[in-house]
Amino acid sequence: MSEDRLLDGRVMLRQPDAGYRAAIDPVFLAASISAKGGDLVLDAGCGVGAAALCLASRIDGLQVAGIDSQADLIKLAEEGAGLSRLLDRARFIAADILSPPELGGPFDHVMANPPYLAAGTAIPPPDPAKRQANVEGAAKLADWVAFCLNQVESGGTVTFIHRFDRQAEVIAALEKGAGDLKVFPLWPKRAGEGAKRVIVQGVKGAAAGVDILDGLVLHEENGGFTPAAQAVLRAAKTLPL
Repeated sequence: MSEDRLLDGRVMLRQPDAGYRAAIDPVFLAASISAKGGDLVLDAGCGVGAAALCLASRIDGLQVAGIDSQADLIKLAEEGAGLSRLLDRARFIAADILSPPELGGPFDHVMANPPYLAAGTAIPPPDPAKRQANVEGAAKLADWVAFCLNQVESGGTVTFIHRFDRQAEVIAALEKGAGDLKVFPLWPKRAGEGAKRVIVQGVKGAAAGVDILDGLVLHEENGGFTPAAQAVLRAAKTLPL
């Protein structure tokens, strides 16, 4: 087991040494949420709690909840909340989104970092925990979107970080209950080229519409993070959605 730092040490994570490990995606997901103190935010598929804890550490008075079907990851999320001194503002629930318990909503914002791969589209990782985190099981992408829309209040946001090449699926599913969609690509080295990840955000009950934003370039030519990416990853800056 390892202890890892996010946001320049403001957040401490407990993670397995092998198998599923949070990377930068949940940090960018948290940075896309325009919450304020007093809001209630749900992190669906929270894993070890990276996105929830990053968001809670950034906004005073915010309450976050996380749900994940892997009880061992939920235990690590709780430990991370303790290490990050956020136990009073973060709670985590081991449950399946297809049959969730009462979670205490509706929520002002719901965010999700679901499995990126549809079943049967790639060779699954051999590690069971990593496979469950990366490859869709009984819950498909449409189920994740429906769950998030059901949990958020009218006028609240639903935000996904997902594979760039599946953005059309995310948009189509969100349009069944949300509008004013923002699409924010994360470009590897040059704007407009080679994106692997995209953030898609919609407002429940808003008028239809999709706005493709410029996005953010992650890396310099030498492989280091750009100043804009560093501002999110180290200084807890928000993304301009």
